[in-house]
Amino acid sequence: MAGTDHAPPPFFKRGPAPLALLTFYVAISLALFVVDLRLKSLDLLRQSIALVTDPIQRIAQTPGSLVDNALGYLRGLDDLLEENTGLKQTQLQTAPNLQRLEHLEKENERLRKLLAVKEREKAKGEVAQIMYTARDPFSHKIIVDKGQQSGIVAGQPAIDESGVVGQVTRTFPFSSEITLITDKDQTVPVQVVRTGQRSVVFGLGKGRLELRYIPANADIQEGDLLVTSGLDGIYLPGFPVARVVSIEREHSYAFARILCAPVAAVENFGEVLVLSPRQPQAPRPPDATGRSGNTGTPVKAGAN
Repeated sequence: MAGTDHAPPPFFKRGPAPLALLTFYVAISLALFVVDLRLKSLDLLRQSIALVTDPIQRIAQTPGSLVDNALGYLRGLDDLLEENTGLKQTQLQTAPNLQRLEHLEKENERLRKLLAVKEREKAKGEVAQIMYTARDPFSHKIIVDKGQQSGIVAGQPAIDESGVVGQVTRTFPFSSEITLITDKDQTVPVQVVRTGQRSVVFGLGKGRLELRYIPANADIQEGDLLVTSGLDGIYLPGFPVARVVSIEREHSYAFARILCAPVAAVENFGEVLVLSPRQPQAPRPPDATGRSGNTGTPVKAGAN
C-alpha cells in the first residue's frame, strides 16, 4: 500500500504584513493626491460621483425640509391669525370714529354746497421709491425712481406718511431730484395750527428749519404745529411741516428766532408720495345777487 505523501494545509493563511499594507495604501493615496493636484485628472470622477450622490443627499434632506416647512407654515399661520385678530379689534375700535368722520364729511359737503364754497382739492399723486441721496454734501436732496415717464414735473411737492418732505426740483427720464425742506434754498409758507398765524419756514440744513418774520411778542409756543398754508399755489393747505422746538426772544430785534424740527422723516429714506400739481382755480360764477364769487364786484345783469 503506497503511502500518501502530502503536507497538511496550513492552519492560517499568511499574507503581507499589516504595516506593509498600510504603507502601500498611504503611498497610493499620496500619489493620487499629487496627481489630482497637478493634473486635475480626478475632476471628471468627482463630478460623476457628485452627480450620483446629489439626488441621494436631496432625498435624505427631504424629511428635515418637510418638517421645517411644516413648522414654518404653522408659525406663520399662528402669526397671521394673531395679526388678523388684532386688526379686527383695531377696526372695531376705529369704526365709530370712521363712521362719524364719514358723517362729518357728508355734512361738510352739504354745507359747502349750500354756501356755494369751493370744495378743497383732494391730494393725488405717484408713489416713488427713494434710491439714494445726491452727491453734493452741501445740499439736502434725494433721488427717486419716478421721472418724466411717470408724468413727474418740476415743482411737484413730495410728502410721506407724516408730513411734507420736499419739492421736485429736477426731472430726468426715469428719475427725479427732490430737494428736502431742510435745504437752505427751500422755503414753505406755513400756518400755526393753534393761532392761525401765517409765516414762512426756511431750511437751515442739518435737519432744522427756521420760522421767520414772527414778531417777538407773537403768541407762539414750543410744540406748536406748523402746516402748509397753501398760499404759494404749490402745497395743498393742511399738510404738517414742522414743530416748534425753541424760541429766542430779544427786545432789541423786531422778530423772534424760532427753530423748528420737520415732522416728516426727511432724513430717513424709504418711500414718498409725489403729489400732482395743483390745478389753477377758475373764477367762480356770479351768484344770484349779481356779484362775482372771487372779487365781490357787481356784475350788470344782461351785460354782453
